[in-house]
Amino acid sequence: MLWSRRSIFLALAVGGPVVLAFAIRAIVLWTPAGMPIVNGARMGGPALFGMMIWLLYVRFVVPVLGVFYGTALIADEVDDKTITYLFTRPIPRAAVLLGKYLGFLVCAILLVLPSVVIVFFAIVPLGGGRAGAEFPSLLADLGMLASGLAAYGAVFGLVGARLKHPLIAGLVFAFGWEPAVLLFPGYLKQLTVAYYLQGLVPHVMPEDSAAGVLLQLFTDTPSILTSVVSLGCIVLLALWWAGRTVERREYILEQ
Repeated sequence: MLWSRRSIFLALAVGGPVVLAFAIRAIVLWTPAGMPIVNGARMGGPALFGMMIWLLYVRFVVPVLGVFYGTALIADEVDDKTITYLFTRPIPRAAVLLGKYLGFLVCAILLVLPSVVIVFFAIVPLGGGRAGAEFPSLLADLGMLASGLAAYGAVFGLVGARLKHPLIAGLVFAFGWEPAVLLFPGYLKQLTVAYYLQGLVPHVMPEDSAAGVLLQLFTDTPSILTSVVSLGCIVLLALWWAGRTVERREYILEQ
């Protein structure tokens, strides 16, 4: 999975925040103004890092990794006409899916978490921030992002097992359905991964910043316990359903 063409593209997507972080650091250190001033208050490094976690990782990197990798667990084998070789092995079909899902999880974590750590040490010390004091928040970020990768990967693994063109459906769900229903009151937001994932984000966006005003739309968040239990149930249910699908479905390879 790491050496596929898909991983090259996604490595560039994950490397984008790192490049942006070093660019911000260079601008802040090389200009007399330093950190930007928002409504008379100078923004600190921890607040800027929290903004990057919200806007870059939670809203983009984690869903797009889940879509591109999760939908490919079974769909790529069908497209490459190699799924027959996997299913002729003397193990349950669901075990094949589970093994590929765990491989996805390792690959995705190896791509995302080091990127977050680099961004943390590049951004947090700016404006007088202390990396040591914010280190517990970094650990919470890493756990939150790993949970999001696990949930999105399981959901889109199910999509890939059931649909013929899963990538399109996955992109519509992650960047169409989820952002739309989060804007409206009601129970529909509880049918998204993003609703429970944002309950685990340890950062509070500054209300007086432009990004903070934007993210006030997403302030209706569940408790940490509810988020953890719900994400765990999503992972288990999606993997069970996907395993049941591959066990019963007949995959007809096109000539």
